Amino acid sequence: MTLFKRFWKRSRDSDSRGGESGYYALYESQRPRESDDETATPLRPAGATDFSRWDAGLSALDGDLKRDQRPRSSFWKRAFWLGRRKRWWAVRIVAGMIFAFIVLFAWLAITAPLSKSLEPIAAPQVTLLASDGTPIARSGAMVAEPVNVEDLPPHVTQAFIAIEDRRFYSHWGVDPRGIARAVWTGRGGGSTITQQLAKFTWLTPERSLTRKAQEAMIAFWIEGWLTKDEILERYLSNAYFGDNQYGLRAASLHYFYRQPENLKPEQAAMLAGLLQAPSRYNPTKHYDRAKARMDLVVGSMVDVGYMTQARADALPAPKLDVRTRNELPTGTYFADWALPLARGGLEPGYEKLVVETTLDAQLQALANRVVGRAGLGEAQVGLVAMRSSGEVVAMVGGRSYANSPFNRVTQARRQPGSTFKLFVYLAALEAGWDPEDTISNKPIEAGSYRPKNSRERYSDTITLENAFASSSNVAAVRLFNELGSERVIRTARSLGVTSDLPEGDPSLALGTSSMTLLELTAAYAGVAANDYPVQPYAFPQEEESWWEWLLSEKNSTSEGVHDEMEQMLRAAINRGTGEAAELPIANYGKTGTTQNNRDALFVGYAGDLVVGVWVGNDDNSSLGGVTGGGLPARIWKDFMRGALDLPAPKPKASPDPQGPVEPFDIDIEEGEEIPLGDDGTVLRFEEEGLVLSQDGVPVELRLTEDGFELEPIDD
Repeated sequence: MTLFKRFWKRSRDSDSRGGESGYYALYESQRPRESDDETATPLRPAGATDFSRWDAGLSALDGDLKRDQRPRSSFWKRAFWLGRRKRWWAVRIVAGMIFAFIVLFAWLAITAPLSKSLEPIAAPQVTLLASDGTPIARSGAMVAEPVNVEDLPPHVTQAFIAIEDRRFYSHWGVDPRGIARAVWTGRGGGSTITQQLAKFTWLTPERSLTRKAQEAMIAFWIEGWLTKDEILERYLSNAYFGDNQYGLRAASLHYFYRQPENLKPEQAAMLAGLLQAPSRYNPTKHYDRAKARMDLVVGSMVDVGYMTQARADALPAPKLDVRTRNELPTGTYFADWALPLARGGLEPGYEKLVVETTLDAQLQALANRVVGRAGLGEAQVGLVAMRSSGEVVAMVGGRSYANSPFNRVTQARRQPGSTFKLFVYLAALEAGWDPEDTISNKPIEAGSYRPKNSRERYSDTITLENAFASSSNVAAVRLFNELGSERVIRTARSLGVTSDLPEGDPSLALGTSSMTLLELTAAYAGVAANDYPVQPYAFPQEEESWWEWLLSEKNSTSEGVHDEMEQMLRAAINRGTGEAAELPIANYGKTGTTQNNRDALFVGYAGDLVVGVWVGNDDNSSLGGVTGGGLPARIWKDFMRGALDLPAPKPKASPDPQGPVEPFDIDIEEGEEIPLGDDGTVLRFEEEGLVLSQDGVPVELRLTEDGFELEPIDD
């Protein structure tokens, strides 16, 4: 039916147009007569049928039939697409390319904003100051103000264009001729200045075809939005020139102590030559290479026509004038922790930054001296001192930053051992327990977890205060089980502990969950201030407003619970495992020793200082007989005594002044110190002999078998 409908439609349409009907009679008698229709085709003689017209008509009918059947094919079938004409394909391919181009530009506008090319590609230099204004560290790149092409002498821009991109002002971001010339002659780079700007502003240094394609697309995009001078300005203001110098202004000041607007032709040529390989052609280290590269730049300027050969031959070798020297360390344990915090709150820019920190230069020097004379052997150490508010005033992350910049205070996650018991006993006090309440101190013989006390010391019962002071493991685990892990973990979280604390694990009471020393010390600072959680900070904080104080999520315990907790912390020092840390003023703290003596800690506070000390090996091997009440407690006491400017304890009066002097060798261990006065003078016993030192004096006096020796103290 479709065929006949199409045939009849074509016949009617043809009749209405006055043309041929499309209806062909099979017999002569069926043809219209000339008398009936003046417009009809004249009658043909019998036997003279026009078969060519008949064939054309049938072909047209076949075509109509095919077009009528084509929409019935599904688009996912091969026949649907093979039936399309070339014109149909061409229109849709062009439309797809236009759509892809629009999508690409939209994607670049979102992921590669032009404003990024106005920012320095390297973090600008930041100088950290101690709280008294003393510079302590300087880090980051030398980045100066951007340049303006209109203010630069012609020979400056010409030097860069001649060696990097001769057809810079005539191409559209990608230069096929420049690429071919670079391959053929070996002069100039294959990438245009626009491509180089795209590469170091938005892309990575990866070498791949994908990255080159991205580079080319971004280059076209940059050319469409920026003028040539704007592109050149951003390129010169961000390119790397070696020696940690980013941008033409920083480089010209560093190498020649000149503003780029005053550069001489030979100086500009040498700077232009550095861009290909800044380290290889660094004139402060490889002047001959830099001079040879400068000659190549000058030759390119002559080839392009920027300079005559006579002028090029007359150019002298530029003389360096390097005046900027960085005498400050680029990193310290404290600076490595503080710098990311400083940069996180700063807007990107070209200015050099000077930031004041909370670090106390004198306390930091004291911490370095204390750690340096602690007799650590091969072990590592971590020490952090902060105010009860969280203001960090000293930090030592290891024995030597030069040998190992890994920070054992902020990066190492180690088990806190019995110092974690603070959270268990504080949770018990908040739950209504008293320091005088008793708990079983017998060995745990049931269950899968059976901790033991140090030196196998047990008793039927023990008070909470004595259990905390003697660091009883079985008592702590029993108390933990009585309270439930949820309550203990909740107490630790309220004090600022964010590390993983598994629920239902009784070994958690003995500090088997790892955390950083900074995190642990901050929790003790919260107890000292009775205002927690405490967030350690490296920069002075603005005074909290009344509204901020009202909305803060700070917590505190009742005065009674806080006093009881401090009573237990003081008992641990006065008559417990931390006796080696005892000071002549009220001091509070707790020792910690992990299984097999892998970690030894002492964390405590006195006056307005909260200090945490950790000693251990990086490979987590045993320290031998070192415990938290030994070396860490002595380091803590040594630092506190100098930090709080405490007088040395006076020797006890002898009941018989005329009697013989008691020998020291039976009571003194290696590394132990004897105060000799109120000025910080101490006598230390070491394996090699005796060492006499004093706070503030940069040398030590050593008495060995070979006689007296003076040795400087490394701060």
